[in-house]
Amino acid sequence: MDRGGSPRIARAEAELDREGALVVTGPPGIGKSALLDALAERAADRGGTVHRLRSQLPDRGVPFALVADLLLGVERRHLERLPAPQRDAVEQVLRHEAPSDGGPDPLGVRLALGAVLKAAAPALIVLDDVHWADPASAAALACVQALSTAVVAACPDPGGAPEFLYGSPQFTPPPLAVDEVAALLTGEGLPARLAGRVHRCGGGNPRITLDIARAVAALPRPPHPLDELPVPERVHAMARRRLDDVGPPVRRVLLTAALADRPTHALLRRSAGRDVEEELRAAARAGLVTTEGNELRFTAEVFASQLTDDSSWAERAAAHRSLAGAVTDPVGATRHRALATDDIDARLADELEAAATTARTRGDRGRAAELALLAARRTPAALNQQAAVVRRFVTAADDAGRAGRVDLARRAAAEVLDHSTDAGERVRALLAILDAAGQALDDLDEVFARAADEAAGDPALLAAVQLRLAWKANLCDGDPLRARGAAARAAVLAGRAGDAKTSVLALTMQARLERILGDPHAEATLERALGAAIPGEPVGVRNQPRYLRIRHDLFDDRLERARDGLLALLPVVERSGETEDLVEVLRSLAETETRAGRCAAALRYADWVLRITAEAGISPGPSWYSAAFAEAAGGSFERALAFAGRGARASEEEHDQVFLSRNLHVLGLVQLVTGSAADAVEQLLRVRAAETAQQVADPSLLRWPGDLAEALAVSGRGVEAEQLIEQYAGVARELGRDSTLGALDRARGVGLT
Repeated sequence: MDRGGSPRIARAEAELDREGALVVTGPPGIGKSALLDALAERAADRGGTVHRLRSQLPDRGVPFALVADLLLGVERRHLERLPAPQRDAVEQVLRHEAPSDGGPDPLGVRLALGAVLKAAAPALIVLDDVHWADPASAAALACVQALSTAVVAACPDPGGAPEFLYGSPQFTPPPLAVDEVAALLTGEGLPARLAGRVHRCGGGNPRITLDIARAVAALPRPPHPLDELPVPERVHAMARRRLDDVGPPVRRVLLTAALADRPTHALLRRSAGRDVEEELRAAARAGLVTTEGNELRFTAEVFASQLTDDSSWAERAAAHRSLAGAVTDPVGATRHRALATDDIDARLADELEAAATTARTRGDRGRAAELALLAARRTPAALNQQAAVVRRFVTAADDAGRAGRVDLARRAAAEVLDHSTDAGERVRALLAILDAAGQALDDLDEVFARAADEAAGDPALLAAVQLRLAWKANLCDGDPLRARGAAARAAVLAGRAGDAKTSVLALTMQARLERILGDPHAEATLERALGAAIPGEPVGVRNQPRYLRIRHDLFDDRLERARDGLLALLPVVERSGETEDLVEVLRSLAETETRAGRCAAALRYADWVLRITAEAGISPGPSWYSAAFAEAAGGSFERALAFAGRGARASEEEHDQVFLSRNLHVLGLVQLVTGSAADAVEQLLRVRAAETAQQVADPSLLRWPGDLAEALAVSGRGVEAEQLIEQYAGVARELGRDSTLGALDRARGVGLT
């Protein structure tokens, strides 16, 4: 099976057909053998004769071992027709006769091989692990390309192919993209939402992907989005073998690269104090690293993690010391100096805290969280330092929550709960875990319960907890009525506590839910939120009133105003370092550009969203929806269906009811426009059921009613279509949703024709 899909096969097959030979190269697990299997299967389907052969290391010393395997697959009648000298050579190769002195006649073997291949033409010889082929067989096979016989061979290194394949075109199967990893995972019955993390770990290597998938499948239950991904020993062993193959000098340079933040060739030269290009070229040839621009990247995270796991503390400390003197950024230098020692040092802790502040100002919340965590752990344990320790752990938790770094948020929160008895600090730490979780708030009921318990009696803390409960009730539980109640309680509690920031965020959430529920007070509530000043740094642009105002502009087709507002917000969220904010603004830009007909821009924003989602490991359902929506309008229907299907599965896995409906809507819409009206009806009825269950009353938020009515009309279910049109036309008129009325009128027109 070609794990990468048919485009790879088509490109390789075209090259093979054009040149008559092809050498497939690439690291272990990249899919060389799978590609050979696919090419062999296609050749057989066209009626050709296929000889599928694999060499092994012991074969190198056995003359004609590979030819013997080929001849064993030839019909006996072809061998019997050979002239006696050629037949004798074949019989000796097959050990049907004892070899003569000096072994089988090489010319007789070559002529016999040519004759049997010519009789079976057209033929394809498929040679796996051809670098282990014995020299005698390689010499005999040199004749085949003149006999209407194509050859496709696989070896890890292009230089390892036999001489007769020199000059043949080479093809390296590219790594799987994130969406291809998602397709592979769902094909194995596993959660699509794991695709980003699996892709980062394995770099798109199909074998690593499958091994991790099988490790996940062996778990008692699928991992929660916040759980660590299981990496089986087989993957560790593979990474170890490939790193061992390049030797200690290369591994030392790569360890430094693994510990560096965005390593470059220049940084590694400065760190080593010498030229390291030879080591880096060896690592690149081994498929361990690539260079993009001036930056060195590991092809898979597992190689970097294996290097650090297998190194000693002294080796890591030495690498960090060399990096501290080589980096040009003071923040990076402070980080490396701290990681080069275990010393408890008040001065170093202060420097780390200052570095965290700088990173935060730059918008690098993840780095700020790491530095604040280091600062807390380097702070002396003296009684007069305990407040500083806790403050630094709390700050680390806050930064991790805003960066979507669940791993750091959990570590920092655990330290706060161990060190602090202050309810405010303990609740902030727990809320950081919830904030880092993004859309994946399901199964975090224990964290919610503990936060509510710690907040008891404090209106400000309770308001913060109620606000997150409102987010969860809407996203995960699909209950906007309950969510509105929680948001309203949060607003009241925050007002009582004099917490203007939480009050504004709660009013914004209340307005969002009132719009969903068709409550006419939604605009007035939003105006109240917009009219209140937020003191200090705002928490989460996506939860602020000005962003909700932009969303309302989008819903109501004020597209230019929405676009202008989003473009103004884009640099703000890029500076803030909040991954979820950046993703949300980019998703809205993709949706706005799609509705405005600027499809190239929409696809560009959607691609940006997909990259960030994969790198950050956040919930993929919303990003796959944005990609599906953009592809449906200006890209590929096939890709739109694939993204929407994966987005629906991921949203179901995370109990994200909001984006389950949205992904199903795109599925139905694409099926409708591609002529599968019955399938479209099925998907859009699921959307209707989900939106009804979620009590969504405003039809402008997700414009499925017109699409379902059109699908029903095309399917010959005109009465149902007319009933649906009448039902939602009344709602749209009452709420003043002209765009919905237009879509319903179009559906009625389809029914009439």
